[in-house]
Amino acid sequence: MKKLITIVLVLLAVGAGAAAYYMRDNRPEPSVTTMPVTRGDVVDAVQATGTLEAVTTVDVGTQVSGLVQDMYADFNDIVKKGQIIARLDPSLIQTQIEQRNASVIRARADVERLQVNLADAQRKLEQARAMWDKQLIPRDQLDTAEMNVKTLQSQIKSSDAGLTQANADLNSQQVNLGHTVIKSPIDGIVISRNVDPGQTVAASMNAPVLYQIAADLTKMQVLANIDEADVGKIRPGQRVEFRVDAYPIDVFTGMVQQVRLQPTVVQNVVVYSTVIAVPNPQLKLKPGMTASPVTIEIARKSDVLRVPAAATRFRPTEEMFAVLNQEMPAELQRGGRGGAAAGRGRGNQGGGQPSPNGRGTAGAGPESGGTADGASPARDGGRRSPDPNLSPEERQRRLEERMKTMTPEERERFQRMRETPGRSDRSDQGFGRRDMSRGIAGSVSAGSAVASGAATIDALFPPLPPVESRGRVWLYIDRKLVPINARLGISDGSYTEVISGDLKEGQEVVVNFVTGLEASRTPGQQGGGNPLMQPQRGGRGGRGR
Repeated sequence: MKKLITIVLVLLAVGAGAAAYYMRDNRPEPSVTTMPVTRGDVVDAVQATGTLEAVTTVDVGTQVSGLVQDMYADFNDIVKKGQIIARLDPSLIQTQIEQRNASVIRARADVERLQVNLADAQRKLEQARAMWDKQLIPRDQLDTAEMNVKTLQSQIKSSDAGLTQANADLNSQQVNLGHTVIKSPIDGIVISRNVDPGQTVAASMNAPVLYQIAADLTKMQVLANIDEADVGKIRPGQRVEFRVDAYPIDVFTGMVQQVRLQPTVVQNVVVYSTVIAVPNPQLKLKPGMTASPVTIEIARKSDVLRVPAAATRFRPTEEMFAVLNQEMPAELQRGGRGGAAAGRGRGNQGGGQPSPNGRGTAGAGPESGGTADGASPARDGGRRSPDPNLSPEERQRRLEERMKTMTPEERERFQRMRETPGRSDRSDQGFGRRDMSRGIAGSVSAGSAVASGAATIDALFPPLPPVESRGRVWLYIDRKLVPINARLGISDGSYTEVISGDLKEGQEVVVNFVTGLEASRTPGQQGGGNPLMQPQRGGRGGRGR
């Protein structure tokens, strides 16, 4: 009997152990990926591609046609202003000068001959008048003498005009003779030579270009094409870094000088040319080099507390809490943007914040400062209208709740917005709406530009406002997801600045969460096993569009 009891007890123990092992083996084990909170630099930047060129480039041409006789400058030569750099064959123009000189002599002789004839006609007119006074000649002879004098006077005027024209032609050819000597208009460096000695140039319509001279290659500029989506962040004075293929290790710096208001369409994308001033004391940079990538620094925060950007986009789902045997927070259960609706977002991988249409958008729900009614109390008091189905009492109550969570600076800014003239719905909704009909034209007009004394339009645009938003990150402590609210600043795509909150350096924040239930789903739950089929929508913990 004792042996039988011992055998039964052993069998029960083995069965219980096997059952426990079987149950534990079939229970999903979540996989949580975390990253630490660190301190460092966060730089918000815009990247583009540009081309290097000299600040001032002069095309040196010729105003006369002829044969290139001599070239006194070559590529990379340093020239001074007034230095002779080329000469054209002057023989043809010298021949024309001789012809014009002969024409001048002929015209001058004609004028002198007419002046002699005029003197003789005036003498005959005086004799005719004396004889007419004595009634010795008829009246028609006196009229003929007067007519001869007037005719010669008009011919002399015409000959004087011809003499002036001949002198002008002579002077023109003498000027053209001076143009056969090509001189440098500025101090600079020859970067291009387009002709050779013996070549004939024709200056009939456009002046042919002989040289290109760069004024000073120690000062260069980059012309970068900025996408229209990013041009609103560009301001003069922003720091720029870029590289060139010739020196892949070196990092060159510059400064935004101008944003030209001349749009260009490149591959169906509207871009604006931005001028970046670049010092080039070592003459490493050459005209025509490609600067890529051109990184324009929009904002920089040094030695600040920062969290991985993926942690601010992580949104837990109901399935994750179920796997952890943890109760879902109340604000997520109310069906807000970060609650059960998150099942239509990125699913088990966290990811972007889901929007009402199923797309993932970061930082729009309660985790980033939103509320269950869909309104977001942003740092400017919230510009999104609340649910129109709410009663005025409920709307006022929720507005008061949001104002309690604001800082004094945010509350003061919100009050100013409500009291600003031209804001609609501020009495019944408590939200100010931007008057889009005014825009930049309402604040920056031609009259205000003249009155301000600004030399360029760039000086009229205000500085960029500070970036500030509300967010939420999650800690994984003792198999529990713990939310931490924080005020976030700028982001560089990899890290986001933490302005204030309960986060500390070294804490591990959740960036990804895999529940372990993916392998247990049937092929029908995963789209029937067909990789070409879109995932099903609306399921809890599933993926959205």
